[in-house]
Amino acid sequence: MKKAVIVFLITLAVIACNQSTDLTYTEDIAPILYKNCTSCHRSGGAAPFSLTTYAQVNRKKNTILGVTQSGLMPPWPADRNYSHFIGERYLTDAAKQKIKDWIEGGAPEGDTSLLPELPQYDTYSYIGKPDTTVWFDSILISGNSRDKFFIATLPITLSEKKYVRAMEFLPNENNLVHHMNGRLLNYEPDKKANILNGQRILNLEVAESEYVAQFNALQLTNDDGTRPSQINSAANYLPGVQAQLYPEGIGGFTMNKKSILIADDIHFGPIPQDKWDHSRVNIFFSNTPPKRPINEVMLGTNGASKIIPPLVIPPGKITKHASFLKIPEDISILTINPHMHLLGKSFKAYALTPSQDSIRLISIPKWDFRWQYFYTFPKMLKIPAGSVIYVEAEFDNTAENQNNPYNPPQEIRERYEFGGAGMRTTDEMLQFIITWLPYQEGDEDVSLEVE
Repeated sequence: MKKAVIVFLITLAVIACNQSTDLTYTEDIAPILYKNCTSCHRSGGAAPFSLTTYAQVNRKKNTILGVTQSGLMPPWPADRNYSHFIGERYLTDAAKQKIKDWIEGGAPEGDTSLLPELPQYDTYSYIGKPDTTVWFDSILISGNSRDKFFIATLPITLSEKKYVRAMEFLPNENNLVHHMNGRLLNYEPDKKANILNGQRILNLEVAESEYVAQFNALQLTNDDGTRPSQINSAANYLPGVQAQLYPEGIGGFTMNKKSILIADDIHFGPIPQDKWDHSRVNIFFSNTPPKRPINEVMLGTNGASKIIPPLVIPPGKITKHASFLKIPEDISILTINPHMHLLGKSFKAYALTPSQDSIRLISIPKWDFRWQYFYTFPKMLKIPAGSVIYVEAEFDNTAENQNNPYNPPQEIRERYEFGGAGMRTTDEMLQFIITWLPYQEGDEDVSLEVE
């Protein structure tokens, strides 16, 4: 009798594992993947494998089942019940169930004639076809499993002054660069004879006593020693971030015939073997000048507001920190970017108006260092003059934090050498970057969606 029961249970298990389904890849699953996954999971994308064909999806179906049902993929750390942004990546419960039922039903391909057309992606851009592409000098990254920090300069010569809608920084390997902040120096024709004379790369591991001399060797000033005009945040890069495009007339800047893009504090993560980085910059021009140039303010580390209490996280502790900034004029917020490192646990930002109304900005209940987006609101968000923007964050320096870089935990804090340059992954940061415009009547109705 016992053997009969065992045989019966095995039979049921076999039937369950081979159950049929009316769902197919071509009609039901491909549309879900094309919408939510293939922008990264494609040849040349940021993900480690492609999901653009049935064979690729079938081969990875067990992985897909696990990460979709757990909510790990597609990645979207922000709480959708708190605030909404353009390009939210998530699967509905119905989509998750479809994927589950399809895989458990044998993952049939279906009629290939019904397969929708794969979205067209530019292999060398995430936001479209650039007007021109320029390359930084190659940098050899040592494979000693340590963070590396450089300043890299990229002289750019144009035939005439042009209007720029966006700059897109792209490393040749997505997992090599952790972050890059880029500013553009614009030179007047009679102020600098040659922008090609300076050194192109500065290793920030240089001794502090040599730093000033080596920085001066980049030759970034005008020939008379004065400073050229500067465009902050001309190009930025963080894990999971795409170059920001706004509707025509919003954002953008003017680029002179002679300019130098400075990759300030370009940060390469630890790697076990030597690799060359060949990062490039795609430039997207505009036929019209920027009507409403954007502004940027940063709270927290190296920003306009202090962190309270100071960002020092003792070993074995979970600590809470805050930062706040009063807004002196009516502004319209376009994009926000929270930033922390490996000890980050949760992040929240909101504004309190003078009448004590709360304006939700963003909540990330479970911080994930790997996914740090620039979040753009669907429409401009008005913040009245006199409002205070608050940032609240938790950091977890316990052994239970699987991302803790030290075992056993050690005290971790901000790093202040070179004014904050050279901040390592194993140091900590608490930043909140806000991209904004002076408020104009009707901004609340201006869509920030771009086709």
